[in-house]
Amino acid sequence: MSDLILKTQPEKICVIRLSAIGDTCHALAVVRRIQDNWPGASITWIIGKTEAQLMADIPDIEFIIFDKSKGLGAYKDVRNKLGGKTFNIALCMHSSMRVNFLYPIIRTPIRLGFDHKRAKDFQWLFTNRRIEAAHGKHVLEAMMSFASAIGATPRPIRWDIPIGDDEREFSADFQNPNKPLVVISPCSSNRSRNFRNWSVENYAKTIEHLNGKKCRVILTGGTSDLEIEYGAVLSKNAMAENLVGKTSLKQLAALIAAADLLICPDSGPAHMATAFSTPVLGLYATSNPERTGPFTSRELTANRYPDAAQKYLGKPVGQLHWGQRIRHPDAMALITVKEVVRKIDAFFDLESGVAGYDIHK
Repeated sequence: MSDLILKTQPEKICVIRLSAIGDTCHALAVVRRIQDNWPGASITWIIGKTEAQLMADIPDIEFIIFDKSKGLGAYKDVRNKLGGKTFNIALCMHSSMRVNFLYPIIRTPIRLGFDHKRAKDFQWLFTNRRIEAAHGKHVLEAMMSFASAIGATPRPIRWDIPIGDDEREFSADFQNPNKPLVVISPCSSNRSRNFRNWSVENYAKTIEHLNGKKCRVILTGGTSDLEIEYGAVLSKNAMAENLVGKTSLKQLAALIAAADLLICPDSGPAHMATAFSTPVLGLYATSNPERTGPFTSRELTANRYPDAAQKYLGKPVGQLHWGQRIRHPDAMALITVKEVVRKIDAFFDLESGVAGYDIHK
């Protein structure tokens, strides 16, 4: 961006990013970069109720929770909690119609939003400045444009999400110095035509292989019917320990932080793991891991997105719109158990493993 949005150091910044877990993890990295540039800046973050369970105890950020279940009352709550505060700038890092209606509530001369292409649901009508367009970048890198636009220069990426003593004690019960801890979060969010989930049969074969490597395997997930079903099947005959639907978000974070490896599809836990420096074996075929994959584990990813693009869309990746989903129910079947097992073996073999990873972290 040729001209900086702010000409002087900001004293008060409002950040708006309600959801989802992965995107709020990206947004936190942006906030940390701003804090590393201007430690004295006061930051207020409007965040979703679920995501606040993970983030809201961060001590150097003020969080205001937007509870969408309250309908119009959620906007009134935010207005009351803001209490007439004024800000140098609002970083409008979420574009949806529900969130767009929050922006006029914030007292600030500058509402910095996405470029026209990414300003979904007419976000550009509710903002008065825009970040530069970004193409071919990971979502985290693209979101860093908000920091760059206000003059925050690059710093080492960090997240620093606190984990309490109770959560650390919870995760300690699953650790054994003689058995690597592998967490599997098998399911992505339950949305229409999502198609991001690998088959339960493939997971079962993978868990069998992990058991043969003397790993302790923990299953995690939410409370949807599909996740509960996956957990029940994959924990049968003690193949894995089933914590699906049984952890708080903070307990899940602590478990992921303690793990040697996380295996999951394109989903929030992949980005939580990145925030805690836990390597991720991501399973990607319907979405491009170069855009949405685990930011620091992309070389570990089982990536069949190019194959799915060619098979189901008849195009190479280079001819697709950046971030285009491949909405075909059979796409994830392109990822083979053999490929995933090979990734696992390479990871745990320190002599021929993936450079830069150490299971004894």
